[in-house]
Amino acid sequence: MNNITGLIIAFVYIFSLIGIAEGLRRWQGLTSAFTRKVVHIGVGMMIWFVPFLFTSPWPFVFASAFFAVLNFLDWKYGFFAAMSSSDRANLGTVYFPIAAAAVTLIFWDQPPLMVAALMPLTWGDGLAPVIGKTYGRHPYTIGRATRTLEGSTGFFLTAFIATWLALWLMPPPPELLPATALLPALVVSLATTLTEAVSPWGLDNLTITAVA
Repeated sequence: MNNITGLIIAFVYIFSLIGIAEGLRRWQGLTSAFTRKVVHIGVGMMIWFVPFLFTSPWPFVFASAFFAVLNFLDWKYGFFAAMSSSDRANLGTVYFPIAAAAVTLIFWDQPPLMVAALMPLTWGDGLAPVIGKTYGRHPYTIGRATRTLEGSTGFFLTAFIATWLALWLMPPPPELLPATALLPALVVSLATTLTEAVSPWGLDNLTITAVA
């Protein structure tokens, strides 16, 4: 696909997600904490389509840099209520596109690894706080980070499934069968679950991806 067309699709997709999240917040009464995760997961899933939208990693890196700057301005001035965080020190939305750009550059020629590297952040980190706040009954604290066992379990399970599917379903190289993709998915999910448990809020968007 032409890179310009790919960029247009990427920008329309992301701004549409933000618009949908804002609509859910305004008209369905959902909290910003929830709509922020809608955008988080939706944007993360875009990595599945990046190899088909672009002929090189650089257009996506450009888009990621644009959104890193935009998200920083949003963090500072509050343009998008659907993406706001109650923790003003949380720069997670800025770190997310940086992480996406990094895995795209590193694994551009290996689509399964490129997508898999972002899945713990997309699904694990996306759903863990929701699961923890809804079902969390067993909190624990490591250093300055407080989590729940339920949230961490949700992180592990969702990260494992999403990582396994990415390793299996994305076109090679490398080519991994469903069975052979299980062990690397398990290792990545365990490592990123432990990393998320000890990482400060927001910074885990970088540490999780670095470990993956």
